[in-house]
Amino acid sequence: MPTQLEKGRSFRALHQRDTAFIIPNPWDVGTARLLERLGFEALATTSMGFAFSLGQRDNTVGRERVIEHISEITSATALPVSADLENGFGDDPKTVQETIAMAGAAGAVGGSIEDATERSDNPIYELRHAAERVRAAVETARSLAFPFTLTARAENYLHDRPDIKDTIARLQAYEEAGADVLYAPGLTALDDIRAVVSSVGRPVNVLMGLQGVRFDLAQLSAAGVRRVSVGSSLSRVTLATFLRAAREMHDHGTFRFAEEVTRSDEISALLD
Repeated sequence: MPTQLEKGRSFRALHQRDTAFIIPNPWDVGTARLLERLGFEALATTSMGFAFSLGQRDNTVGRERVIEHISEITSATALPVSADLENGFGDDPKTVQETIAMAGAAGAVGGSIEDATERSDNPIYELRHAAERVRAAVETARSLAFPFTLTARAENYLHDRPDIKDTIARLQAYEEAGADVLYAPGLTALDDIRAVVSSVGRPVNVLMGLQGVRFDLAQLSAAGVRRVSVGSSLSRVTLATFLRAAREMHDHGTFRFAEEVTRSDEISALLD
């Protein structure tokens, strides 16, 4: 098993390539191991996928349980793992710093901090405060004994604020605050993605797995993207299959879903 130092260095190096890499999002140990066996080079946790696996809504799982989950994933794979740390589990920069330190202690070599407040009446932090939170996260990340790749997320598009100018201004402020990777989930236009990439000097992560968005890895690489994640999409496509099968049984008393199942020996072979 590589050391955390080795994982941190290899994860940082992935972002320096001339082309984008895919960082898929497992939601439990089994999916993490399967993704590793399929040949992916790094993994990222998903707060929504994990919450759904516990029978909860996103952003309702407490920090202690999330950190425990991160430890479970990092212990199960030799791959570098970046942690979805939501908004750092608190408004103040000190809480964000504690969260980064806890994620590092749990084995993560990267993590993301959102500028979303989790309050419906005021969903996005004021820019100065948001940048202060990123700066605090970076300070703690730099104090760790291994490279910790800090991703700063601008959440406008996930909260019905499709303002590309404000999004770019936020990402530029987070870059100035020291973030290693910049991320604005929810962008669906290639021109907007290009605008973000051309406006900052750090690697940009883009979220795929969005309905109606059909860009492939080659197109995103050509646009200057360096990392592609899929958030909760793998979890939700799995649940889509589960729900179709369950509804078929309940509503029709049939079991045609079994014609599409993956053979158990194929899964077992991947887990050997």
